[in-house]
Amino acid sequence: MYKVDLPVDPSVENAVEMRRSAETARKARIFNTRLRVLGLDLDALNQQVQEKKHQQNMEKQRDKAFDKLREYHDVALLQQDIDGREKQAALHTDLTKYWATHQRVEDTRDADLKCGLKGAFRSTIPEAELGPASMKIFQGEGIGEEQRRREQNKKTDRDLRAQKEDNERRLLVEKHREMLVSKELVHQDCRGLQLRTLEEECKKAAHVALNNYNQALAAEQTETLKEQHRREERENLAEMRHTLTSNMMTECAEAAAREVGGGRLPLVLVDRWKGMNPEQLSVIHREREEQEEHHSRQREAKKIQDAAWQLQLLKLSREAEEKESRAEELRREKRIQTGRYNMQLAGEQQAYQEYLNKKLYTNKPSKDYFYQFNTSSR
Repeated sequence: MYKVDLPVDPSVENAVEMRRSAETARKARIFNTRLRVLGLDLDALNQQVQEKKHQQNMEKQRDKAFDKLREYHDVALLQQDIDGREKQAALHTDLTKYWATHQRVEDTRDADLKCGLKGAFRSTIPEAELGPASMKIFQGEGIGEEQRRREQNKKTDRDLRAQKEDNERRLLVEKHREMLVSKELVHQDCRGLQLRTLEEECKKAAHVALNNYNQALAAEQTETLKEQHRREERENLAEMRHTLTSNMMTECAEAAAREVGGGRLPLVLVDRWKGMNPEQLSVIHREREEQEEHHSRQREAKKIQDAAWQLQLLKLSREAEEKESRAEELRREKRIQTGRYNMQLAGEQQAYQEYLNKKLYTNKPSKDYFYQFNTSSR
């Protein structure tokens, strides 16, 4: 067989190219450290926004198309209805014309009986040539036809009058009902107007009552403020009078001390005290000297106690230094033993590593083996 170069389907090439582009974009997103760490894909978000807007526009266009289609269908249905009515009217007109032209009552076989055309066919065919089968009117027929027609006309007139009276009565009932409905509406309007008037009057009365209440409250508040101002003035005058006549202004020395029961010292009132006398000053100086001597004795005792503590601390520090030297010697010996053990472990580990490298793991993977990983986004 011969080799034939068939044309390649462009849709397959487009699909492959789209997959390659998507894979490239996915690699760029996944292997981008900034996007991977932050976890925010602005391109995808923008694409989602654009897709959302495109979807909304498509929905609006679809709704507009549906609205136009509904309008077109409505117009088509209306036109179809109009055409149907016109066709029906034209058909009825044609049928009426056909009846008037081809199916007249005068052309029927009973025309002489229905329309009073007695002997209508005698003018065309001689009576002598007609046989018994051609007889249309017999003797004794048609008696009382005029009376029946008159009775039928009277009955038709009575039916028409009764129908007219029924229609008039129906119209009167409809008019009476409409009049009652209009009266009811007028009554409801009047009642609503009265209710609105009463509501406005109630609102006005409530507004007047609220204004009166507010005025009463304002007057009461004004009177309360005046009374408070008068009370404050009375209190201020009483305070000034008491200040002017108090012991502080008169500088009474006896008012500075107040006797307290129970053998305690007299209480000194600071706001009235004028100073100490020489006896009180001498007592204070003597107590201060005694306090200084007591403090000097306490300082001497504290110095002796501090010296004893220093000796005790020196003794304890020497003992601690001796213990620390013994502990340091023990730690040095332990480090020597640990170093020897570590040297032994290092030798064993080195021998084991040589065994692994030279005897067990002889086929080491190359760089190409590691480069084949983490090259795709899947």
